[in-house]
Amino acid sequence: MIVTVTANPSLDRLVVLGGPLRRGAVHRAEGAAVDPGGKGVNVSRVVHAAGEGTVAVLPADQGDPLLVGLSRLGVPAIPVPVGHEVRSNITVTEPDGTTTKLNAPGARLAPEAALALEDAIVAAADGAAWLALCGSLPPGLPDDWYARLSERLGAGPGGPRIAVDTSGPALAASAVRGIALLKPNAEELAELVGRGAEAGAELESRAAAGDLGPVRQAADELHRATGASVLATLGAAGALLVTDEGAWVAAPPPITVRSTVGAGDSSLAGYLIAHARGADAPQRLSLAVAYGAAAAALPGTQAPRPEDLAVTDVRVTAL
Repeated sequence: MIVTVTANPSLDRLVVLGGPLRRGAVHRAEGAAVDPGGKGVNVSRVVHAAGEGTVAVLPADQGDPLLVGLSRLGVPAIPVPVGHEVRSNITVTEPDGTTTKLNAPGARLAPEAALALEDAIVAAADGAAWLALCGSLPPGLPDDWYARLSERLGAGPGGPRIAVDTSGPALAASAVRGIALLKPNAEELAELVGRGAEAGAELESRAAAGDLGPVRQAADELHRATGASVLATLGAAGALLVTDEGAWVAAPPPITVRSTVGAGDSSLAGYLIAHARGADAPQRLSLAVAYGAAAAALPGTQAPRPEDLAVTDVRVTAL
């Protein structure tokens, strides 16, 4: 069982434009869609589509449109009542794959709702193989909430393996011993090792040019500091994985990018799916990159399915 936590879920509203987005102009959309979203929800959608066991734990009232959407998809969920509707995020995609996101902050989570959410997570994680803590934290939760939750669950032998995919102060607070997997992008990786967000773009561009030394060095540094495996997603350059056993990089198959929304979530889902199936580290990286590429090739926030993958076209190299 792969349990996901989305503390700040969203109803993702997609607008597809037929031409470039022009600030201040009136546009007629060529398409639109509404999907249940939030990073953990996206992971559960992909895991469920792959036929693996999953449940999404999230704060939402019964009857919320997000829960209705998950029910239609058949994705199991454990909602915790909060007394307000889930926020809406807006994604605008252009024909060349450029994606613009407008994310609402989310409503404040009351202390009693936060405690109920923690209890629901602990109950769901009992016996699970993985617990994925994903996405931003809503107002009302401290930056170290993921770290505190991991400590409560007894991260390490005997408990579920814990993966963290978040950003900003919440990610910095989660870079601690006991976490099994950290999934930063290049910018987040640079921040975690004290190099600043500006260095992230350089890490990604140098990786795209074939110079993997800087990103490997940063991922090694994070791995040594936390003991966690590091899955660093690098956009069009693919991803890099550092574990106790070694380091590998994977180049994605050639695709036409239609939307980057959820690509990182799909990569995390691919990694967890592969681990659940007993795959070794290079195979886990390969499936992670295949899923991320498949998500980027789909419009909006569609969850890639096994038939969308091009696993044999992913090139994995040991470093």
